[in-house]
Amino acid sequence: MQSCLSLNILVVFFLLFSGCNGIKAKGDSAYIASIQKWHRERIERLKKDNGWLNLVGLYWLDEGENSFGSGPLNKIVFPKDKAPAYIGIIILKNGKASIRINDGIDVKSSGKQVSELNLVSDSANNPTELALGSLRWVLISRSGKYGIRLRDLNAPLVKNFEGIETYPVNEDWRFKAKFEPYNSPKIIPISTIIGTVENDTVPGEIVFEISDTQYKLEPIKEGNELFIIFADKTNGSETYGAGRFLYASIPDCSGNVDLDFNKAYNPPCSFTKFATCPLPPKQNHLNIEVTAGEKSYGEGH
Repeated sequence: MQSCLSLNILVVFFLLFSGCNGIKAKGDSAYIASIQKWHRERIERLKKDNGWLNLVGLYWLDEGENSFGSGPLNKIVFPKDKAPAYIGIIILKNGKASIRINDGIDVKSSGKQVSELNLVSDSANNPTELALGSLRWVLISRSGKYGIRLRDLNAPLVKNFEGIETYPVNEDWRFKAKFEPYNSPKIIPISTIIGTVENDTVPGEIVFEISDTQYKLEPIKEGNELFIIFADKTNGSETYGAGRFLYASIPDCSGNVDLDFNKAYNPPCSFTKFATCPLPPKQNHLNIEVTAGEKSYGEGH
């Protein structure tokens, strides 16, 4: 009985306090628990085979033949001791890529050994994934550039990852915002951390108020959600310097949107230099400190 009572006290303490310095969370216990559950699930997704913690390489392809393997003379040099010296070549020709594997090298795709194969990039729903030992790689396409993104399922960051510090949960950062649709969707340029530009479609504005001051964000529609790339005045000090990401609900029949900055999270580039993250457009730079959601991770990239 005593142990159960002690456990209940610990649970209550965990719900009421988060972040550092014992700062008290704000909100009812069910809401606080729901945000903490969301964050735990976010951490678990990062650790998965298709998460962002196991990226170990990003190699841009030249037109023509690109040799690859762990040998230093290859165009693409895989991590030492993780692959044979010469695995094969990746051929890029007029925006199409194929792979040719050297004899005796056990590269597989969908469980079948590969000798030659045309590659489907990540711009499609089902890109070609290749495997060799603990390594996995796919072809990526970014603004007319093609590259190989490499993962190591045994990457040190996956094993050593201890989570991400967050601000204490605070219901004051949850808003019933309004969605104001444009007469016709607007195409906006989104710069990326690697210097490319992608065009995305914005269906309208999300409008909310803090202390009688109105703020607006332009989201991108993704499936049944609105995706927001935003910056604020905590960037570079307490949060990741290149901004954060946030999903919001699509508007209901009255145009209401559930906008909760407690679910603001770091882009992949905060964990690895091998990601190609979009940057916040100028109109999504908020002139306030958003003290909610994830803080910076480590040294940043």
